[in-house]
Amino acid sequence: MAERRAFAQKISRTVAAEVRKQIAGQYGGSPQLLKNLNVGAAASNTVPLTEAVEPVDFEEYLITHPPIIESGPLRDLIDFPPDDIEVVYTPRECRTVGQAVPEEGDNDAHVRDCVRSYTEDWAIVNRKYHKLGTGFNPNTLDRQKERQKGLPKQVFEADEMPDVSTYQDDQDDLKRRSMSIDDTPRGSWACSIFDLKNSVPDAVLPHLLDRAPNEEIDRHNEEHRKSHRHRELFALHPALDEEEPIERHCVPDVPKEHFGQRLLVKCLSLKFEIEIEPIFACLALYDVKEKRKISENFFFDLNSEQTKGMLRPHIQTAAISTLARSAIFSITYPSQDVFLVIQLEKVLQQGDIGECAEPYMVFKESDAAKNKEKLDKLRSQSEQFCTRLGRYRMPFAWTAIHLMNIVNSAGSLERDTELEMGLPERKGSWSERRNSSIGGRRSLERTTSGDESCSLTSFRPATLTVTNFFKQEGDRLSDEDLYKFLADMRRPSSVLRRLRPITAQLKIDISPAPENPHYCLTPDLQQVKPYPDSRVRPTREILEFPPRDVYVPNTTYRNLLYVNPHSLNFANRQGSARNITVKVQFMNGEDPNNAMQVIFGKSSCGDYTREAYTAVVYHTRSPDFHDEVKIKLPASLTDHHHVLFTFYHVSCQQKQNTPLETPVGYTWIPMLQNGRLRTGSFCLPVSLEKPPQSYSVLSPDVPLPGMKWVDNHRGVFNVEVTSVSTVHTQDQYLDKFFALVHALDEHMFPVRIGDVRIMENNLEAELKSSIAALNSSQLEPIVRFLHLLLDKLVVLVVRPPVIAGQIVNLGQASFEVMASIVNRLHKYLDTSQDMHGRNGLLSSYIYYVFRLPNMDPNFPSPGPGGLGGSVHYATMARSAQRPASLNLNRSRSLSNSNPDISGTPTSPDDEVRSIIGSKGLDRSNSWVHTMGCKSTPWGSSPVSDTDTMQAMERCGNRMSSHTESTSFLQTLTGRLPTKKLFHEELALQWVVSSGSVREGALQQAWFFFELMVKSIIHHLYFTDRLESPRKNRFPERFMDDITALVSTIAGDIVSRFQKDLELVERLNTSLAFFLNDLLSVMDRGFVFSLIKTYWKQVSTKLYMLQNPTLESLRLDLLRIVCSHEHYVTLNLPCSLLTPPASPSPSVSSATSQSSGFSTHAQDQKIANMFELSVPFREQHYLAGLVLSELAVILDPEAEGMFGLHKKVVSVVHNLLSSHDSDPRYADPEVKARVATLYLPLIGIVMETLPQLHDFTESHNQWGRPGGAQGAAGGAGGDESGEDGNSMISQTVAMAIAGTSAPISRPSSFLLNPQASRQHGTFSAESSRSLLICLLWVLKNADECVLQKWFSDLSVSQLNRLLDMLYLCVSCFEYKAHVVFTMQGKKAFERMNSLTFKKSKDMKVKLEEAILGSIGARQEMVRRSRGQLGTLERSPSGSAFGSQENLRWRKDMTHWRQNSERMDKYAYLFTV
Repeated sequence: MAERRAFAQKISRTVAAEVRKQIAGQYGGSPQLLKNLNVGAAASNTVPLTEAVEPVDFEEYLITHPPIIESGPLRDLIDFPPDDIEVVYTPRECRTVGQAVPEEGDNDAHVRDCVRSYTEDWAIVNRKYHKLGTGFNPNTLDRQKERQKGLPKQVFEADEMPDVSTYQDDQDDLKRRSMSIDDTPRGSWACSIFDLKNSVPDAVLPHLLDRAPNEEIDRHNEEHRKSHRHRELFALHPALDEEEPIERHCVPDVPKEHFGQRLLVKCLSLKFEIEIEPIFACLALYDVKEKRKISENFFFDLNSEQTKGMLRPHIQTAAISTLARSAIFSITYPSQDVFLVIQLEKVLQQGDIGECAEPYMVFKESDAAKNKEKLDKLRSQSEQFCTRLGRYRMPFAWTAIHLMNIVNSAGSLERDTELEMGLPERKGSWSERRNSSIGGRRSLERTTSGDESCSLTSFRPATLTVTNFFKQEGDRLSDEDLYKFLADMRRPSSVLRRLRPITAQLKIDISPAPENPHYCLTPDLQQVKPYPDSRVRPTREILEFPPRDVYVPNTTYRNLLYVNPHSLNFANRQGSARNITVKVQFMNGEDPNNAMQVIFGKSSCGDYTREAYTAVVYHTRSPDFHDEVKIKLPASLTDHHHVLFTFYHVSCQQKQNTPLETPVGYTWIPMLQNGRLRTGSFCLPVSLEKPPQSYSVLSPDVPLPGMKWVDNHRGVFNVEVTSVSTVHTQDQYLDKFFALVHALDEHMFPVRIGDVRIMENNLEAELKSSIAALNSSQLEPIVRFLHLLLDKLVVLVVRPPVIAGQIVNLGQASFEVMASIVNRLHKYLDTSQDMHGRNGLLSSYIYYVFRLPNMDPNFPSPGPGGLGGSVHYATMARSAQRPASLNLNRSRSLSNSNPDISGTPTSPDDEVRSIIGSKGLDRSNSWVHTMGCKSTPWGSSPVSDTDTMQAMERCGNRMSSHTESTSFLQTLTGRLPTKKLFHEELALQWVVSSGSVREGALQQAWFFFELMVKSIIHHLYFTDRLESPRKNRFPERFMDDITALVSTIAGDIVSRFQKDLELVERLNTSLAFFLNDLLSVMDRGFVFSLIKTYWKQVSTKLYMLQNPTLESLRLDLLRIVCSHEHYVTLNLPCSLLTPPASPSPSVSSATSQSSGFSTHAQDQKIANMFELSVPFREQHYLAGLVLSELAVILDPEAEGMFGLHKKVVSVVHNLLSSHDSDPRYADPEVKARVATLYLPLIGIVMETLPQLHDFTESHNQWGRPGGAQGAAGGAGGDESGEDGNSMISQTVAMAIAGTSAPISRPSSFLLNPQASRQHGTFSAESSRSLLICLLWVLKNADECVLQKWFSDLSVSQLNRLLDMLYLCVSCFEYKAHVVFTMQGKKAFERMNSLTFKKSKDMKVKLEEAILGSIGARQEMVRRSRGQLGTLERSPSGSAFGSQENLRWRKDMTHWRQNSERMDKYAYLFTV
């Protein structure tokens, strides 16, 4: 080894080959400088780092370079796994035991589509390895804390508190020993024999003197060094402090039924002072501020079995669902104005409400014995009324609970407390106690509704005892009166003082509803899981009537109707009609037997009944009603379905020849009007006579001849009908659209919509107008039927209907309305967006619901929407099944891009394709050939707006070709034109769009990109093309459309980022995710070319305008694209870089012997691996872009890029951190291949060294002349500049390298340190992140490759490499954190000074040994003379001349240590 060094020192270093080598080596580690450097003939082959190189043809490369490895971890790096993508049909989770579906029957197409939409499986595209991408990096702060718990705890001396007394004893002993050894003559050592004999010897070190080869020792030391080391470097390094990673695309929430904050109310008991008759109760929620009832009624029965027996003649067997005593209420918009209203009813009896309530106010339970006779008489009367009038009810009493008072009080109480109701001059109160079954106090979480904060999810359960009920007043039963009473309850008022209370005790438990309650029934009486036993008394879920719109798509079948009679005015009716009740029936015909058993029962009765009666107000001709009749609507309604109201006078007194009830009027509401469900408020006239035949198809507003009406046919009956239905849209525009689509589906003409009869010949115009009119629909019904609506629009795009023998293209109209709907949702529902601006409802639709028609294996019938079979749509069905009305001799097809241009649709037959091609189907005018494929020269201006418009026009018309008719097509193939592929049509419509439509699509580009990707994957999956060669998966025209789309969007990003940054950020992110997705399904080389197209346009703009915002956008796109789960495979880590042809002879011939390289090709191959050369950037395309961006942004000459340092470093850090924890790369050999992709990072960090944060003890900056840069100047450098430098000495480094003197280089190739210091340095965090990335590459890279590259480095680069490694040590060395007292601090300082002195002596001796400047003889001479200063006055034979003196000047030594600097340690002093 020494001979080789001596030989190497004698080699002439001034030959031309070495000069070239020096130049190449100098810039091999400086990629930043390379971008503007032209060296000889190589300039023509150099692509600046600011531009993207031409990517390798990925698919062709895989074909021409088959893998040599058959199996193993390395084999998995070559290509994507075969199970990378799959389409999974996952059964949707049903929360009920049985599926909520309509009864079997002749349901129409719309109902079938709705049911299918609510029951079909989720169609999910599963990228099995997606979670291994950088977006889901496991090295998070929380994960690191968990990992570090398993690491062994290490204690260093610096962490321990020094013992002052022990330390002082050690120092005294040390002094005595040093005096006896150093100052005592040698002969006097004999006096210490006694001590030596009595001392305990140290343990013998085994094998210490055994001979062992150096290689064996090195190998043994390396094994020990690597043993018990943590595998993952980044797992021990703190994760970057950044927000949610921009590349993370979270899975959207599963569409599910909407629930607000849920409240469980248990009715425990109801007890009056006297118990003489059954009392019936119901609960409901009211919002006083909104003046709306916000829940349906919950009916419950707390009567004893004995009391219930009084009604046995009138009550059928009670269904278990009507015995519920607990209910779950849902409140979407909680506020301080919500009241829980409790209303009581009793059996109708003779007398007004005041008379009937008097006994309850007079008699007391304590006086029961004294008033026994009176109570028995009252009980007897009640039994008589129950027997005769048990079918009828009358209002009795009511009360209300201010819900938020209870919730807030329950959240703050620590013990049992009584809350006063707040009613003046009343003895009654509301008391509340803590539920004993609940332990602990829950924290009160609050949600905000408007300006007030309310929460119903985390208060402590409470039991209320309601003691005050208010007697109902017959003339104050309307809702308006109730709202006034509720408003008055919040403040004492004269109104409440006049109300006489009824003493009672109603005990109610109120608590937050459990997440999965047992024995629960939905509002449709479906059993909710879990439901172990059907015989247990259930809990009812109460349907909410939100006061404001709730924007949630329908996911379950529900079809309910609520009828609320409000008032009746019989003041002008002749005859006796006082005790009036209204019988409500739902009829499917005029015959009395046509009453349907669809009315829900109340309490202690059957599930359903055929009729319902309103409560009777005694002796009132114009009563108000507060009843609610709940009806289960049939799935399919006809013109004969109607609600029939029959008004009866009830005879309370039993008289001879007097019937119990006498009909006094009739009216009705037809359920359908022009095919739409009728809802709303009605003021109906009442007929005195029974309606005639066929009355149900007419409205009572129509004056039927010969009929008598109350008050001359004026409206006297006010009733409100509301619907909660997932079948009926209750929007005229949606109804018309669905009706026309289903008319096409069923081929039923004419179709009646409203007052218009639509014939087949004008169906096309009506259909287009109905599609456009969807923009006028209310947003709430659009959201509720969003899934079905989008499905229908998709089908209209891919399967254009045949109307009157003509194929009508609706792709453009459908695309326009989809863009409009998506933007409306984004604008008005901005609270449900993720960090990328994606609306949660739309992303859920794409992820779970969207599928291509006829692609679902579970549904062989037509796909979403079921839009007709092959009969009436342009599908691939044979002509034999076409209807006779389809006259193809006069039919024509329309252009796929413009419905107003005639054109011939594509056919699957080769003959037809050739015919169509000969007719002028020319794609040569596509966008790609004008803008997408041709490269724009560096520095040239982007394509002008005129060229853009012309290109778009050519792209839009490229598929238009005119033929006289399609009869020849039928003759040749016997087929109708084929169906279209959704992704192809979507891309085309987007490319040719303009104006507001294009702007709308750009605003929500993510939606159409994700739709396109899922359509592509579905198409490939169900046509078994996922395993086919990627170059053959898509037609050329689709590839052209994608290129045009990416090119135009990149142009929008470049041109608009200064005007509308928010839009551009969303657009940029959407495009990035789209490119990321395409890498999984398309030709990867083609996707790389799309990235290059984007890169080129951004680079052109940056050349003209240095703007960090645009560079930041490009970084975001790059980070998202590189977050692909197969990022490493996409970079071809197993490829061999081919060195470019050299224009000159070998530049490494002078050093080939020492480096071990045999040929220049091998030298260049290794060099290419460490440089951002063109071959490297071509074959490792994405990694080349990442490292190029890193080099460009870290370049100190880059203007305005300082703020992006942290961002670009985090890109690299995130990638390497993800690789480090990826189980696919756990094998060391695989990890070495991955590290190969980042070898140029070493040179980038070396070049960036002057800018990095100084982690050393010295506060001097790295760019000083005497530092690392100044060392390049050789021995003639400024000595004073080296003062205080803690770096490795220039001479020592050259001695290690085996070189006698530094090599002088031409000054033009020296690094300019002063230029570097003109710019700001990195932050400590960014520097640390960059250095940990460097260490990961050095740790995992192939050692042989690193050694070969290191051995070929120039001296200055080697010196900088050592400086860089020293900086890494300084950055990551352990820093002790100890708390000292002042006394302990002084002792530690003394101990530390001795340690520093020893360390300095050791370093000086090590330096002398390396330099060979002093040996055993010189040491003996020095000891004998005892004069250290003589060496300062003599040359001492050093090869370095006067420079040797530096070693003996304490203020000039290279290894000077300053014991007074304590910043290495963090001390907290306490006195």
